[in-house]
Order: sequence, then C-alpha cells, then structure tokens
Amino acid sequence: MADTLPVGNRVRAMRESHGAMSQSDLGKAVGVTRQTIAAIEQRRYAPSLETAFRIANLFDTEIGEVFFWDPQ
Repeated sequence: MADTLPVGNRVRAMRESHGAMSQSDLGKAVGVTRQTIAAIEQRRYAPSLETAFRIANLFDTEIGEVFFWDPQ
C-alpha cells in the first residue's frame, strides 16, 4: 500500500453498519462528493478536519473511532 496515506479510517464499515448507506448519501450528508468518500475509504485522500468531524458526528461517535494514524 505504498500509495496510501497514513490516515486510516473505518468509514466503509460505519457506512455499512448505518443502514447500508451509500458513498453518495454520505457525501451529500457531509458536503463532499461520492468520489471524495471513495478516496477517503481507499486512503488516497485525507479529509479536512471539518469533514472528518462531520463524518464522526453523522455516525454519532468520536473522531478517533472513525479516523486513526497508521504509519504502516
């Protein structure tokens, strides 16, 4: 995973456990595109702090439960 960022996440798992929410639905709910959500899940893009908080708040959890540092 040489092309991935050290910011890991549990976004896909949280989406799936949240009524099988689509990437598109999550993107609309937090103000980004489906492509941005896909890139975040694939660790090709680290979200802004604001977007990270929006995602955590949507899933009613702490930001550290969604995003974590994983330098590999």
